[in-house]
Amino acid sequence: MSDGTPTATTYKRVMLKISGEALMGDQGFGLHPPTVERVAREIKAVHDLGVEICMVIGGGNIFRGLAGSAQGMERTTADYMGMLATVMNALAMQSALEGLGVYVRVISAIRMDEVAEPYIRRRAVRHLEKKRVCIFAAGTGNPYFTTDTAAALRASEMACEAILMGKNVDGIYDSDPKINPDAKRYTEITYDDVLRQNLKVMDASAIALTRDNKMPLVVFSLNEPGGFKGILEGKGKCTRVIP
Repeated sequence: MSDGTPTATTYKRVMLKISGEALMGDQGFGLHPPTVERVAREIKAVHDLGVEICMVIGGGNIFRGLAGSAQGMERTTADYMGMLATVMNALAMQSALEGLGVYVRVISAIRMDEVAEPYIRRRAVRHLEKKRVCIFAAGTGNPYFTTDTAAALRASEMACEAILMGKNVDGIYDSDPKINPDAKRYTEITYDDVLRQNLKVMDASAIALTRDNKMPLVVFSLNEPGGFKGILEGKGKCTRVIP
């Protein structure tokens, strides 16, 4: 029987990394407000357990720097445009979470004081201690680095206990499960095996950073209702990547 006390969770402070595409629903571009609100409710359910939450959201639903570069745009300019897209997604998620009564801070690696706080590590840690959700935007603030690397970096700086990566599938498979119905899902795998088998989970620099800092990575489906909370309670399907 529950007496109103939050249930025990696997981790007390986590980094949630989701792609920008996760916020566009069935649309081919941009933000889908009902989808943003659904993801926000998933985050609130975990926040209500007392878990301190950091977030990094990609920008691929608005602009992807690498794609812009491939079409002839100068790479540095394209990457900065991608960083701005992540700020837009962060502000949308902040609005949705605050509508649910969750206190949120958007913290940008590129200064834009009118809409977000600048990144100051000790201030961000204090926000987490006060149970505010911290959304880290604009990547690392540097071109040539992905939001995967930003998530790995901020998770290490914030002393997160794990990175939870919300995907469209419930873990890491040895081949694409949308193409191969016999694809095998790993329950647990090492970072070295992820790199050796070239499994497309995070980019190689992000994998190396998380491995070197001995940071566990949990890949789960963000489309599964209650999936985020379930993972924190030790339930649900996922793949755990271990150092």
